[in-house]
Amino acid sequence: MPAETVSVTGWGRTAPTNALVIRPRTYDEAAAAVRGCGARGGIPRGLGRAYGDAAQNAGGAVLDMTGLDRIHAIDADQGVVSCDAGVSLHRLMEVLLPLGWFVPVTPGTRQVTVGGAIGADIHGKNHHVSGSFSRHVLSLELLTADGEVRTVGSGTPLFDATTGGMGLTGVILTATLRLLPVETSLMTVDTERARDLDDLMARLSAGDDRYRYSVAWIDLLARGAATGRAVLTRGDHAPREALRRGTRAWREPLAFRPGRLPAPPALFPEGLLSRRTVGWFNEFWYRSAPRARTGELQRLSAFFHPLDGMPHWNRIYGRGGFVQYQFVVGHGREETLRRIVRRVCAHRCPSFLAVLKRFGEADPGWLSFPVPGWTLALDVPAGLPGLAALLDALDEDVAAAGGRVYLAKDSRLRPELLAAMYPRAAEFRALRQEADPRGVFVSDLARRLGL
Repeated sequence: MPAETVSVTGWGRTAPTNALVIRPRTYDEAAAAVRGCGARGGIPRGLGRAYGDAAQNAGGAVLDMTGLDRIHAIDADQGVVSCDAGVSLHRLMEVLLPLGWFVPVTPGTRQVTVGGAIGADIHGKNHHVSGSFSRHVLSLELLTADGEVRTVGSGTPLFDATTGGMGLTGVILTATLRLLPVETSLMTVDTERARDLDDLMARLSAGDDRYRYSVAWIDLLARGAATGRAVLTRGDHAPREALRRGTRAWREPLAFRPGRLPAPPALFPEGLLSRRTVGWFNEFWYRSAPRARTGELQRLSAFFHPLDGMPHWNRIYGRGGFVQYQFVVGHGREETLRRIVRRVCAHRCPSFLAVLKRFGEADPGWLSFPVPGWTLALDVPAGLPGLAALLDALDEDVAAAGGRVYLAKDSRLRPELLAAMYPRAAEFRALRQEADPRGVFVSDLARRLGL
């Protein structure tokens, strides 16, 4: 198998560690890689879009699963697909959209693998309607620490430990997914501006049940009466009747044509994402958004994955990388959300990718992130002065409110807070100890948090 020792990071490009990256091309090679993991164990990895250290393994092995990327079967009548875990959501969209089907859940990038989507139990703009990714997984094949392949069905303890388990229960080889029917590859989108955080939360609470997808961009540099001002975007898949007859879209309603921009240079100039430049951007973005617009047609890629149009966009944060921080607090804990937003604004965090969403019913994964309530995600340059102390304080606030941070984006949570945030972490450890007594599957995140 191809293998080399390289420096590995998450998408945030912080805390690199060296590992032996192994690239299996068959199931047998994957099993051989698992059996051959040394004392430092191994961890599966997809396209590397986890922001922190979940797919790193200092001094051990990292199994790059992107070589296992076959789509095995598609039931175009029932909307079911079976594929390798290394297949990307982008590839599924290319193949399935012409057949009238879409992935049931997508995050802010389509450049994630099916295995990574299950391991992180990803969520999207439709969690209040559809839940997270694992809710649509019918079954999966899991390569466990003993080198055996097990078929794991939904509703079983091993399934619930694997979905959201960050690759620590084994290597997902294949999955069978239920899909979402669509008539076009366009979205019907409504956009409106909210003057502050309370106005935004009121709009979300009052109107989200009318939309399949909902998300708000927040200006975290605005202060005073404008604290939490936002642009709220909601929509659904456009029906064929929404397309204008005779247009290219009408003739090819299910065509998938994502745009693409040049990648930023490998050495992006430091200091461009300052409070001043991000403040200018946020002001422009808010002012240029319509006060209220309904029924706009947008391409799927523009609505779901605007940053995918710029490969390696994570370079814009410079050599030091960035931290993506995402937390959720439950309904009834709105004051905690307000307090956190005020603290971030007071710290003048230069974040231009800050989004607020509402989560629906919790998912069954023992380490799955979503619970009913409010989730805020923000990105900040890793070298921002005082950032570590600020985020530690936010962690305490979130834990005290019964909330949690998202492990797929985490790179610095203190282990003593894990049990408060994830009450089933002890059960997860117990299952891991029984299924993997030698500790074959391990990652930098697992060591840091004692998982």
